[in-house]
Amino acid sequence: MIAFVNGDVVGRREDHVVIQTSGGVGYRLAVSAETLSHVPAVGQQVSLHCHLVARDDSMALFGFATEEERDLFLMLLGVQGVGPKVALALLSDGPPRELAGTLASGDVARLQAAPGIGKRTAERIIVELREKVIALGGEDGEITVTRGDDPRRIARDGLVELGFTIQEADGFVAGAEGESAEDLLQSALKAARQ
Repeated sequence: MIAFVNGDVVGRREDHVVIQTSGGVGYRLAVSAETLSHVPAVGQQVSLHCHLVARDDSMALFGFATEEERDLFLMLLGVQGVGPKVALALLSDGPPRELAGTLASGDVARLQAAPGIGKRTAERIIVELREKVIALGGEDGEITVTRGDDPRRIARDGLVELGFTIQEADGFVAGAEGESAEDLLQSALKAARQ
């Protein structure tokens, strides 16, 4: 089992990084947008926690910025109907503690905003993981519970409903101006059209 990979970043894409170890081996690791935001530029050193998913026809290595994110990924894989791609999509939504907070609060709508997650799958994830996440609670016993009424979150979710990826939506909302979700959404859509 590969627990972590340490080396130079030799490639970065939206969904993966390539790390060359000191032995000259290059590992391609599928990553969430959250992990990618912690990966330095090409040529810089990085260390990522890993999990190998082996199937009959393929093997894939997944990388994580923190052990907490890797542990949450493994919990998600334990839920029927949740594969590695769906788990990464959920983890791409923000820090692991936010996803844990979403699960603890039972926010089905927020889970559904991730690609590949329908209402039934979101409900199943919450039913199966809610107590585990609450018991886990992180190193300091805290879980970040996000409020559903955050205007930026509402605007981002609106863009996702219109077909934008979470990463695209986050980018447009980050540059948007306004106080209300409606103003932010209009500003983000204007930026998207340019």
